[in-house]
Amino acid sequence: MQTAIIWDVDGTLLDSAEQHFRAWSALAAEIGKPFTRDDFAATFGMRNPEILRKRFFPHASDLQCDELGLRKETFYRDSVRAEGVTLLPGVQRLLDEFAAAGWKQAVGSSAPRGNLDLLLEVTGTAKYFSAVVSGEDVRRGKPDPEVFLSAAAKLGVPPAKCVVFEDAVAGVEAAKAGGMACVAVTFVGHHPAEKLRAAGADLVVETLEAVTVDAVQQFLPPPP
Repeated sequence: MQTAIIWDVDGTLLDSAEQHFRAWSALAAEIGKPFTRDDFAATFGMRNPEILRKRFFPHASDLQCDELGLRKETFYRDSVRAEGVTLLPGVQRLLDEFAAAGWKQAVGSSAPRGNLDLLLEVTGTAKYFSAVVSGEDVRRGKPDPEVFLSAAAKLGVPPAKCVVFEDAVAGVEAAKAGGMACVAVTFVGHHPAEKLRAAGADLVVETLEAVTVDAVQQFLPPPP
């Protein structure tokens, strides 16, 4: 039976957290609201409407969230285009090795589709992914499993045959809620290993350099 890897993007595939933090800080300054690094860490991996309502405007309308979210993403995308981004350690090897081994691969991210398209273009990784699910494609953000279940459905792979790569507690919880195995990476430092393990991660590594196809295969049920 077909198997699949579903990749989170920021903090897992690549690291553009600093660009995100600066973009949120710029938006907060425009609207006269505080936004600290603790605020950023507490909301990392959430969709924009959830962040905006949690940190700035609890009763914001969908239209207001769309407008503010677009403003924030404009700051972010301009920064990515100007500075670029690079893949995190071990990522390029794993993309190649899973592709060579016949695994399907997808992106499952809370980020807007425009961000994902830009990041995959800048890193030259779009060719690896048979499906991309963004924040706009789901009604509920992580830790709800909808984003990962949608990616699995697009790939045509049962959840039990999918392994999620994540770096955030909410993402690990989403993977496990969806019935998927999860490998968590601590390299960018958003969440400590103990919290990722407590969320249910099957394996926690400092970088994806420590991960192999064979190691991931062991988290899947054996063939019938």
